[in-house]
Amino acid sequence: MTHHQHVAVGVDGSLISTRALDLAADEAARRGTALRVVYAVSDRDEAGPVLAAACARVHGRYPTLTVVVTAAEGDAVRELTRESADAALTVVGTRGLGGFAGLVLGAVSPRLAAHTHGPLLVVRGDRAQDADHRDVLLGLESDVDTATALYALQEAERRGARLRILHAWTHRHTPPELPSLIPATSPSRQRMALHERSEEAVSRFAVSGIREEHPGVEVESRTVRTAPAHALVEATRGAAVVVIGSRRPGGRHGARLGPVAHALLHRSHCPVLLVPTR
Repeated sequence: MTHHQHVAVGVDGSLISTRALDLAADEAARRGTALRVVYAVSDRDEAGPVLAAACARVHGRYPTLTVVVTAAEGDAVRELTRESADAALTVVGTRGLGGFAGLVLGAVSPRLAAHTHGPLLVVRGDRAQDADHRDVLLGLESDVDTATALYALQEAERRGARLRILHAWTHRHTPPELPSLIPATSPSRQRMALHERSEEAVSRFAVSGIREEHPGVEVESRTVRTAPAHALVEATRGAAVVVIGSRRPGGRHGARLGPVAHALLHRSHCPVLLVPTR
């Protein structure tokens, strides 16, 4: 397959991996690409029934979709990390059995989510997606995170959905100062007012240069002054998928997921799409 011309998904026959398979097939169909189904086992001969069932399920929904199945021996996270190098998107569930037993939530967070070479979609939430939960939700950290914003715009365009941007921030503690005769003009109040205006403009600036490239996407942005992780988890109740950036500082140990990504992987009400950034 040519570079970035397929969607990769890890399966193991469990219920959550079946949901991951369904979402991966949906994504491949939206992109007009092939679907690569990967099952990591200790003995390749054990993979046949699971891969055959996965292939039949996908073709039952998308008869013309190209499906390639792969039985890989070894560690599931390592195999999916390798597969992600040539994939437009890699998809996994948060829990699993069999060959993907290593993809329990505790393993996805520090390993696969920190090492995939491209976007990673982690299946979360217990309800099926429906017409009432079609929004793409973007959790925006700063106005320089334009790569994640662009990906979220493209995802909303592929889905024919609205993009909701949420930027949450909390006030950083500042040292006490002497009282001012005019409180509203004290240095701390002025700094706080400037900071509030800057935070309010984050979502507007993040998409200002790329929004015109996707004129058909309705964009709604909101800035809230509260804990980002809590705000974003609550906002996922009305979303089809939540998109966030995943920083990759480099080094042989990869990235450490921040508190927002960690919270979403544990508590999101919808699938989580991690877009690697530097």
